[in-house]
Amino acid sequence: MEPRHRVSRTALDLIKRFEGYRQAAAQLPDGRWTIGHGHTLTARQGAQVSPDDAEALLLYDLIAVAHALNEAVFTPLTQNQFDALASFAFNIGLDSFHQSGVLKRLNEGALIQAACAMELWRKANVGGERIVIDALVRRRSAEKTLFLTPLGEAWVPAPSPILRPLLDTDAQDIVPLQTPVAVTAELDGDQLVVLRADAPEPAPVAPEEDAAEGPAKAAAEAVSARLSTIFQELGEEPGAEDAERTHPEHIPENPHPQADFAPPLDEPPAEPIPDAPPPAAPFEDPVPFFLRAPEPEPESEPQKPPPLEPWRSRVEREDDAPRGSLFDDPASDAIEEASAEDEARFDDDPFAADRMVIDDAAPPQFDGPVVQPLPERPQGGVLTLVALAVLGLIFFGGGIFWATYARGGGGLMGPRLVGGLAGIAGVGFFVVAVYLLLDRLGRAAERQAHERR
Repeated sequence: MEPRHRVSRTALDLIKRFEGYRQAAAQLPDGRWTIGHGHTLTARQGAQVSPDDAEALLLYDLIAVAHALNEAVFTPLTQNQFDALASFAFNIGLDSFHQSGVLKRLNEGALIQAACAMELWRKANVGGERIVIDALVRRRSAEKTLFLTPLGEAWVPAPSPILRPLLDTDAQDIVPLQTPVAVTAELDGDQLVVLRADAPEPAPVAPEEDAAEGPAKAAAEAVSARLSTIFQELGEEPGAEDAERTHPEHIPENPHPQADFAPPLDEPPAEPIPDAPPPAAPFEDPVPFFLRAPEPEPESEPQKPPPLEPWRSRVEREDDAPRGSLFDDPASDAIEEASAEDEARFDDDPFAADRMVIDDAAPPQFDGPVVQPLPERPQGGVLTLVALAVLGLIFFGGGIFWATYARGGGGLMGPRLVGGLAGIAGVGFFVVAVYLLLDRLGRAAERQAHERR
């Protein structure tokens, strides 16, 4: 079983250095209160603590952090690595730590990659904007340095003449794209307010327009902006910098790769082709589509009129027409031709015998269910059953008498055994006769009740 780690003085000093000390309780923007070195669990309005009490509250908060690290991390850690992770988890929260790529790489045994992954947690929301915080960059750097510091200062040498460093062009998200911003926390009464060192200046107020041209001009500008947006979305292609990338820490943001990419030293830079003409810019019509004249439709080829038949008299047309009976029905002829075609098609089909033609026009016919009485079992007469019962009694009485009063040897088929078998057979005959007689009477009663209905 691996020994359970505890937070050391090194972790306490590192956390206190970046959390700061607050003697009186201050209210956070989300409504909670904080006091001491980032303690929020028991902080209340008007509470005050001394430095020793603030350190005691910090030790109390680190109990849950140490327990979570011991339960979640399965890779053996040194004390420096555990202290660095305690400061990191205390800062980002236990829920975020359990979902981070740092814990995943720790359990995979990739300690160096886990230390580098800690540097990605450097942003915070300030004034509704997610920005890179200068203090968080420094804190992640201090935690990474402590994590990579070996015990006993046993550093592994890497001589520069042998291991000349080169640029790692495969690295991403190491250098922040935004300039880290320095922020300070100040009290506004009991409220804790975060102030940016480079707070953006408010936008200049545009001069008021005349009431006559204000609404019309605003509507025209809105239409122009909308049209330019539509044509821009249809015409331009997304660049490489807009491609989606999967962030290793699952941060809800669209990060971009590192911009500090350098070409390989062995390959010469690509020379431009002087003879290649520049690509022609696509033609854009400045006139809006709803003001353009409708385009003329392409002229179709004129259709040729059908050739004219030579003129014939009415008598000639009547002579050429097919003669039929006055009672011929063209609809019936068409039905007969269709049925003949269907019969010919079914004759060629090998499965036509198994098919059934359903006429939807015919009235539905329903045949009522036919109830057939149950077949009656053949039964003997009453005299036969009485004779069987009497025979059973005779066998039973004779067997008992024979087994009791007969004299003879005690062999295998002695008098007692023969008498006992005869008695058992008599009991069987009698029971069968009684059962059949009762079954006959019951069926007769059911038949009479059915006839009464």
